[in-house]
Amino acid sequence: MKVGFIGLGLMGRPMAKHLVKAGLDVLVSDLNPAPVAELVADGAKSASYQEIGESCGVIMTILPTAGIVQDVLFGEGGVASFVKPGTIVIDHSSVTPGESRQCYDGLKKVGADFLDAPVSGGEPGAIAGKLAIMVGGDEDVFERAKQYMEPYAASILLTGGCGSGSVTKLANQIIVNNNIAIVSEALVFAAKAGADPEKVYKAIRSGLAGSAVLDAKAPMMYNRNFVPGGTIKVNHKDITNVVKTAHAIDAPIPYTAQLYEIMQTLKVHGHMGDDHSGIVQYFEALADVKVEKKEK
Repeated sequence: MKVGFIGLGLMGRPMAKHLVKAGLDVLVSDLNPAPVAELVADGAKSASYQEIGESCGVIMTILPTAGIVQDVLFGEGGVASFVKPGTIVIDHSSVTPGESRQCYDGLKKVGADFLDAPVSGGEPGAIAGKLAIMVGGDEDVFERAKQYMEPYAASILLTGGCGSGSVTKLANQIIVNNNIAIVSEALVFAAKAGADPEKVYKAIRSGLAGSAVLDAKAPMMYNRNFVPGGTIKVNHKDITNVVKTAHAIDAPIPYTAQLYEIMQTLKVHGHMGDDHSGIVQYFEALADVKVEKKEK
């Protein structure tokens, strides 16, 4: 079976490469010709939306916004115009559950199936082929599609019907981004008090304060390394989706609402291209101190 992959950004490019390495016949598309050429050099084929729709039994998308997903699928000349009945579209983009259900309903009208399957792990997880994939959709469709996600996954879990994958991803983003903010606040506190943030991190990481987020992001903070694995811009979009979804269902989110404003402040100050460990810069500005390890 041919597999289509649309969206070759920070995450999509390594994900598509894993499909090629697994021996699958992969057709790729992206507005940027450079990653397309890179994938073609690895053994994929460059293809139009029409070619992907007509040729592929499974089609993956991972795109910046829900609007782009809708346009790629349902816009003029979009994939949905050409898919065969029984085709499975797997959307790895981070969108709202309502937006995922729109895709599900739209594809059902042309006889195709849809899974919302956002991922967690950032660019490092995509490169390593160790992404956590949280999936929403019909169980029989999930069982048919699961094998095609395995080349880039550490875990793949069906969390419920359509939209539940997107809900799970938003819950994940609440936890991850608030955790980064709290790590930031703690290390800024330690630096302002005169302690070495690196030593503080090493002292607490094996206790109850330890977490995957602490291990991944604290060293980036005190080494002043904000080269993105996941940008503040992308996470700001996810937190915006959290706020929109929470307001729609009357779920209070006081911590995340504050986090949204923190990210808005970082946007104003030009930090959206930084890794989300760069959230520390908001707290540094408040305290007039930098989180950086002390010279030996």
